[in-house]
Amino acid sequence: MSKDDKTNVMRLLEQKKVAYTPHSYPHEEGVAVDGATVAALIGRDPGDVFKTLVAVGASKGHYVFVIPVEAELDLKKAARAAGEKSVAMLPLKELTPLTGYVRGGCSPVGMKKAFPTFFHRSAQERPAILVSAGRIGSQVEVEPEALCQLVRGRFADLVKEP
Repeated sequence: MSKDDKTNVMRLLEQKKVAYTPHSYPHEEGVAVDGATVAALIGRDPGDVFKTLVAVGASKGHYVFVIPVEAELDLKKAARAAGEKSVAMLPLKELTPLTGYVRGGCSPVGMKKAFPTFFHRSAQERPAILVSAGRIGSQVEVEPEALCQLVRGRFADLVKEP
């Protein structure tokens, strides 16, 4: 991988000595690709690929939730994990100004500001998970405990039961 192909997420992981494997997938410029499609494009089980969601709490605090791509965030469980009365998804128009990332390229690593971050507990059962590398078309494969430690996150039950 050339120096120009590296994202800020990859540079941060290297700086903090967190091992990762980069993955890329084809996409139309500026168009988000859903997580299940990303998993198929890189030949991985969708349970290995996690999406990064940003929510706002009743206290107006912001929270990051990292869950399997085929799962749906349970807002009640998310609020409980964050110690909030309630949480709601951040309006899309606020995502880039708040995090520095676009929809489909949002990573739990390297946001403009560090927000309380929660990973769905299923990540702990996997030797590695994939999250966005900070741009559409790029993913990083990382050991979940190392990633959680890096962003000072916690594991919690966050998704709706099927």
